[in-house]
Amino acid sequence: MKTTETLISQQRWQAVQDRDTAADGSFVFAVITTGIYCRPSCRSRRARRENVLFFATPAAAETAGFRPCKRCQPAAIHPDQQRAGRVVTACRIMAASDTPLTLDAIAREVAMSPWHFHRLFKSVTGLTPKAWQQALRARRVRDALHGGETVTRAALDAGFQTGSSFYHQADAALGMTPRQYRRGGREMAVCYSVAPCELGRCLVARSERGICAILLGDDDEAVVAELARLFPHAQRLTDDKTFDDQVARVVACIHTPHAACDLPLDIRGTAFQQRVWQALRAVPAGNTLSYRELAQRIGQPDAVRAVANACAANRLAVIVPCHRVVRSSGVLAGYRWGSDRKASLLARESLIKET
Repeated sequence: MKTTETLISQQRWQAVQDRDTAADGSFVFAVITTGIYCRPSCRSRRARRENVLFFATPAAAETAGFRPCKRCQPAAIHPDQQRAGRVVTACRIMAASDTPLTLDAIAREVAMSPWHFHRLFKSVTGLTPKAWQQALRARRVRDALHGGETVTRAALDAGFQTGSSFYHQADAALGMTPRQYRRGGREMAVCYSVAPCELGRCLVARSERGICAILLGDDDEAVVAELARLFPHAQRLTDDKTFDDQVARVVACIHTPHAACDLPLDIRGTAFQQRVWQALRAVPAGNTLSYRELAQRIGQPDAVRAVANACAANRLAVIVPCHRVVRSSGVLAGYRWGSDRKASLLARESLIKET
């Protein structure tokens, strides 16, 4: 029977054979004949297995008398950490600036070419440097308006060149007009109705832009209370009879998940959340994917936790099908409206796919 130590050595040797970058930082290997130790991903000529020793850390290898490879520099900070550090530095530089910075200026501060920096920044954050700065300015405006500042002063202090330039972006940045936001959304009207569906009670809410919430629950009180938490300052209206047709169409989409929903939607969230939700809407009924696969689809394979949080923040049940995300093992993950409803939705969609 193989011992645990033997299995670990075999796994490490395989990582060295594969030049696996994912193994960098977990151990180093040293070559007896050269007296040098390297990262698992080092591109140097492979040594014979009988000449290789493994060490948990660079310090342990140096204590044993080996010196670091000049090519892969195993004692230095890992390249991924260096790249992430440059992104963090760039974010701090942008946050400290009162005015928008050009791509060239930011790249120069982190000692990178503009092209490489733009590519790195987007791969790590999911946003371009320009979009990141727009999000920063929007957050500053929201904080200032929440504190009672005037719209014009809040926009100028946040870095917008003119008040008019902010108004062009206000709807996307705030989800409502600046005046409505400053007053806590009190001028915003949300019409809603609660109807029965196969999953219990379904509340459908509509703003002037489209369907802004689809909530599921066991009783009317629960879904109405959830709506109040989502839109605490809005006028919540129930007497709009012209809304009945749209409510019926939403319920029909829940009962027949393979059917397309062509209703206007008011999807509110950060740029990252909206990318996740857009990717979810591209997943066909009857199919599932893991959080990691979803992160890969939006080009951010390391943002698994952020993707899970975006799924949990979804307000449009079924229409934005976060129920189609499961754990990598295939086990159902959590669901905002209950694991039983998630299982029921997936079972129904599986039957539709089979037929």
